[in-house]
Amino acid sequence: MIAKRQRQGALRAFPASESVGSVPVSLTPASSTPASSTNARFWIETIALVGAIACALALLIATLGAVAGAAAGELESDQSKLSSVIRPQTYEGMITDTRCRARHSVAIGDTATDCTILCVRAGEQFVLVDGDTSYLLEGDLLALKRVAGRRARIIGTLNGRTISVTAVVKA
Repeated sequence: MIAKRQRQGALRAFPASESVGSVPVSLTPASSTPASSTNARFWIETIALVGAIACALALLIATLGAVAGAAAGELESDQSKLSSVIRPQTYEGMITDTRCRARHSVAIGDTATDCTILCVRAGEQFVLVDGDTSYLLEGDLLALKRVAGRRARIIGTLNGRTISVTAVVKA
């Protein structure tokens, strides 16, 4: 009779408990929360967990960015200290361009000065040639044009194969 009532429980309402003989029997389901409530709770917990993980990752990335920024600031200050310690030096040689170097074409019919200025206007860079060694020149282009194709004394700081020119003096 209880089994029959449980099958029919969905169709009609029964009291919360009945007794069969002296043993009380509960007719309410074991779980009182509906399935849709359990499903919603699962999704709320999942979204909360994903949100917490996203916040933790954002905090981690921000911390790493701050550490990297501080390290870059220290690197720049170290480089500025080094650049203030490096004093300009004097270099002497022929001021020419990266295309011709010290071998200007005779076929053009121009002087070394004219050839160097034409090549620089065409996009080449000024170069100081001293024997087999050559250095790219950065700095005041007007001052370098005045000594183009001639020997000159350059005052500047060397960084690799590039001289940052601070002054130009005819040799």
